Amino acid sequence: MRYIIAYDLGTGGIKTSLFDERGESIASSFAQCETYYPAPNFREQRPEDWWNILVQTTKELLRSVSINTADIVAAACSGHSLGVVPIDEEGRLLQDSVPIWSDARAIGEASTVLLTAQAVDEWYLMTGNGFPAGLYSAFKILWHKRHKPEMYHKAAVFIGTKDYLNYRLTGVLCTDHSYATGSGVYDLLKHDYDSKTIEAFGLREHDFPSLQESSDIIGTVLPEIAQELGLPQGCKIAAGGVDNACMAAGSGCVQDGMGYTSLGTSAWIAVVGSEPVLEAKTKPYVFGAVQKGLFVSAQSIFSAGNTLRWVRDQICMDLVEAERNGGINSYVVMDQLAMTSPPGANGLIMTPTLAGGNLLDKSVNARGTITGLDLKHSRADIIRASLEGICFGLKIALTELEKRIPLRESMLIVGGGAKSKFWRSLFADIYEKNITSSRVGENAGSIGAMACAAVGVGIWSDYTPLLEINRPVDSIAPNPDNRELYQKILQTYQNISEFQSDIADFRKKIGI
Repeated sequence: MRYIIAYDLGTGGIKTSLFDERGESIASSFAQCETYYPAPNFREQRPEDWWNILVQTTKELLRSVSINTADIVAAACSGHSLGVVPIDEEGRLLQDSVPIWSDARAIGEASTVLLTAQAVDEWYLMTGNGFPAGLYSAFKILWHKRHKPEMYHKAAVFIGTKDYLNYRLTGVLCTDHSYATGSGVYDLLKHDYDSKTIEAFGLREHDFPSLQESSDIIGTVLPEIAQELGLPQGCKIAAGGVDNACMAAGSGCVQDGMGYTSLGTSAWIAVVGSEPVLEAKTKPYVFGAVQKGLFVSAQSIFSAGNTLRWVRDQICMDLVEAERNGGINSYVVMDQLAMTSPPGANGLIMTPTLAGGNLLDKSVNARGTITGLDLKHSRADIIRASLEGICFGLKIALTELEKRIPLRESMLIVGGGAKSKFWRSLFADIYEKNITSSRVGENAGSIGAMACAAVGVGIWSDYTPLLEINRPVDSIAPNPDNRELYQKILQTYQNISEFQSDIADFRKKIGI
């Protein structure tokens, strides 16, 4: 049996996992990573923290298993997107702390380059970069050029998060196409950086690393690093991919028209296709898939698990306390309560934009509402309305995507929220699709990275084994009795959301 290590670098830390050649998970180790907020809109992490955590979790992982480490043949990384890590000509890290994907310091730089709405739309239609422009790597690099010119001129290249781990493992500086699609200067259809855009932004072509396919073997683990980690000499490293692409692959979305819903702190629907889904008004965000020639297009809402957590922490404190004292998981009890409320939560509707609106909302200033609250309503109604509201928010995203790409009749749900069978049943009713879950669960990003290495070293000829790995363990069909009710509620939900956007804009205008 041959084995592969997958490193899944998320904002919260690194999960290091060991898989056998069939894609079966053997063991994993996780350690948290701290995010720093040195100034307004700054969100930074320390690359050395990533590396130290990789070392720590690799050692812990290998101590926990009884395999022959000589049988570990490869490794690959998945990493959170839009990172900017400056490296000089000597290969030295130029900053202790670097911007991560959510760092918004470069919003101003983007507005000085993309001067009109038309320019923004033209840039978006080339790149598929549907987040606020200033989050993308090119504008963060431009910020450094303007505010830290000495450092900028010393930089030989700016690499991404997982690319820094690859560099420390192999000594090779590069990225893969899926990560590069978040650079802000990548032409999706040409499958390459656009030199005219780089020049127009006032940047240098060498600011951006050379490109590899996600399954390309970029090198082997350096001898001294292999010794430190306990890995065999000659262990190969695949280029890996951006987290969005690895999660899509790990969710088994490796063919046209396949999609999944990820339910975490935020939530999104992603679909895989041979063409990117591009639309200038709502701006689905697009990344290259780990398979050449495919794209991952997505729409998201910013509040999902965090909305449910807010409900738990504000009105279910007794359930949290009971859990701390050895009782049932508080979310499980919340599900049980919500099931006592009828479909439609006795007329209560929540818009779950507690963390703000996105481009699917009338205004990004939109904030959450609980509408129709009456003395008759119970805690169970509020919980159910929050679960349904998140489903409605994602249904709107699903509808926008289905206008442009045909999706299948089944939708896989992954992430922490997928553990709830009751919530999955609500998605089935509101999506009007069969909702499936698989044994992959929260390991999708790790399995996606593992697949890059498995293809790279020839253990797998392609990514189709991920279909079997994601064979549904259950499927929930829509309840036809709820179809008409939820269609009516969705229309009301949209009206409330639009009205709340107007209120939010007014509040901002008058400064409250």
